[in-house]
Amino acid sequence: MSALSDNLVTFAILAYLVAMIGHAVEYALGNARTRIAAAAPVRELVGAGVGGGGGGVSVNPKSPAPVPSSADASARRARIAGLVAVGATAVAAVLHLAALVTRGLAADRMPWGNMYEFVLTVTFIGVAAWLVVLWKRPSLRKLGLFLTLVMVLLVATAELVLYVPIVPLVPALNSYWFVIHVSTIVFASGIFLLGVVPAVGYLMRNGYERGKRSFPYTLAKRLPGAVGLERLTFALHAFAFPIFTFAVIAGAIWAEAAWGRPWGWDPKETWAFISWVVYAGYLHARATPSVKRNVATWLAVLGFLTMLMNLFGVNIFFTGLHSYGGLD
Repeated sequence: MSALSDNLVTFAILAYLVAMIGHAVEYALGNARTRIAAAAPVRELVGAGVGGGGGGVSVNPKSPAPVPSSADASARRARIAGLVAVGATAVAAVLHLAALVTRGLAADRMPWGNMYEFVLTVTFIGVAAWLVVLWKRPSLRKLGLFLTLVMVLLVATAELVLYVPIVPLVPALNSYWFVIHVSTIVFASGIFLLGVVPAVGYLMRNGYERGKRSFPYTLAKRLPGAVGLERLTFALHAFAFPIFTFAVIAGAIWAEAAWGRPWGWDPKETWAFISWVVYAGYLHARATPSVKRNVATWLAVLGFLTMLMNLFGVNIFFTGLHSYGGLD
């Protein structure tokens, strides 16, 4: 089961890579269609001559001509590439889930006992939530390029850098609170992971709509409108934040049961509190009319950076009661 899980993760990475390439092709062909349409000659018929002159019709090159068929063909190929990318993402998600299930069966526990398993689970929650969002709002498909890029980077990092063999849980984790606390923190983290994608997309798209044509704003040329991206960012964070709050409270209750104190400013506890404050600040700023939406969105991005610090930085560079990263 362990070897099967490892192989399934590898296949999932390849499927995410195919999906990312498909989305990139859709983006590139969409740009090609725009260029073809813009380069099409324009003509306008001007009225026939009057008087005894020839009754010919003159052509004014300023009126729009029909978009060339090559542009329509490019649009069809772009749409096919996008649909293939979505299909590859769905296949990758199935392989991803199968890898987690087989890992859990091999370990005879929930697969959340170290950094490797935690990252695999968080990324699966993120991609599963993305497929649900895409099912509800297919117009957001072009955002998939950035989502699949994140999946490739994080899942490949987990497989190549964070991988550890299956080991039993440390005694402190062998509790029913393990399922309650870790499941909610994993779920909230996965939604936050998805939420940062439209947040960054909004910041780039908003700049592009305001006339900025330098990198990275030009990357957002084919993304949905800034307003829709900002609303999606808020909806995802508003959904995840109460779950994250419950996870922090459950962790404090578990700490009381395991260590005799609910809070001790352990590095992981401290960074969880920092993340909670930043995300609360984002939601408060988003609800405050005087705060600009791009300023509030930067707080959402900062919140995710604190989550990454808690996951990678604390586990790698700090030691404490939560040092269960599994890395040597």
